[in-house]
Amino acid sequence: MDSKGEWWKKDIMEVLVEFVQNGGGPQISDAFTINGQPGDLYPCSKSDKFETFKVLVDYGKTYLLRIINVDMQDILFFSIAKHQITIVGTDATYTKPLARDYIAISPGQTIDVLLEANQPPDHYYMAARVYSSAEGLEYNNTTTTAIVQYNGNYTRSSPPFLPFLPDYNDTNASVNFTGSLRSLANKDYPVDVPTNITTQLVFTVSVNTLPCSFNKTCEGPNGTRLSSSLNNISFVNPKIDVLEAYYYQINGVFRTRFPSFPPFVFNFTADYLSLLLELPNQGTQVKVLEYGSMVELVLQGTNLVAGTDHPIHLHGHRFYVVGWGFGNFDKDKDPLGYNLVDPPHLNTIAVPKKGWTTIRFKTENPGTSLVDALPSRTSLYVGNGHGVHSEKWPNSKGTITIATSGHASMLKPLSMLGEFLSN
Repeated sequence: MDSKGEWWKKDIMEVLVEFVQNGGGPQISDAFTINGQPGDLYPCSKSDKFETFKVLVDYGKTYLLRIINVDMQDILFFSIAKHQITIVGTDATYTKPLARDYIAISPGQTIDVLLEANQPPDHYYMAARVYSSAEGLEYNNTTTTAIVQYNGNYTRSSPPFLPFLPDYNDTNASVNFTGSLRSLANKDYPVDVPTNITTQLVFTVSVNTLPCSFNKTCEGPNGTRLSSSLNNISFVNPKIDVLEAYYYQINGVFRTRFPSFPPFVFNFTADYLSLLLELPNQGTQVKVLEYGSMVELVLQGTNLVAGTDHPIHLHGHRFYVVGWGFGNFDKDKDPLGYNLVDPPHLNTIAVPKKGWTTIRFKTENPGTSLVDALPSRTSLYVGNGHGVHSEKWPNSKGTITIATSGHASMLKPLSMLGEFLSN
């Protein structure tokens, strides 16, 4: 297991409280980590207390590394010096083997790679650093390292070899890696891509701003509070849980008017957009979906405030990524290029900066779950694209709540929720 994370010199809850109060972005972390250690390029790792993490290998053997990005909100590039790695799985699903010099991994995503120990015995750095595409936003520009250490007697290089990593803002490097992933799609591991679409959805994913509260100072653009939205709706956290309100049929907690398509159509990826478009509506809205629906969801990034990539996660479900591209989605031309043969089967995907991604899935997992839309390098909890996704079981009603702060939650039928809520 190989986890990529980040570390602050203060309690993480203090970081959270501070940026929620000031309305700006969160404090930049002091270090990234690999399996809990920052690595040799940070001063703290030169002490006895913090030792750089090492992976011991024997020449000629092949090792499976399960890589997890547990970073708060950053997409990371990762590579191993002088070694190619072969991607064989993503989000616990097999992929066609893909040999690459690096990977790009989103927050919450998992990637399985094979490392073949085929280089002269020595010490080699594995390293990770941020991919940050938003212009004008501060980010952690440090690099975390660990060491692949060959067993045996030899004179090691000092310092160890460093790997190639794409530039911090190399959007093509990020999307080209993700766009190269393919499902295994054979007789043992077939794909089941929805083709008879019954529910068509288009969601814009945006960074937004809200007015600062009266008599307060906010650190967002022009003294505003950073926010974000799906289809121009920024999530308002209700005092009563949506699942509880659904079960007990409590009125006034959420509404069922989340739009299937953007309420405002404009050139979403233009370099210059009206400031009037930055202000979202606020609410706890719900989109109703039938159990067993075949859903196609186009996620359209916008260039509002600070155009950036948007990692998307669907709890309780997996989806096929059938297409992606730059610019505004073209409903007539872009579907012609969809991959319906061997698209990757994921639960996390990054919508590219100034671009779009299309996913397909079937609503067939009753329970409680979330759809997360996380604008990279912006405020995490001040309104990231949020929705509650609830499905219908046979002979029961269900809903999908979509607002902002990144969640969609699956609701069980009323006949089954009593036991769930009583536990």
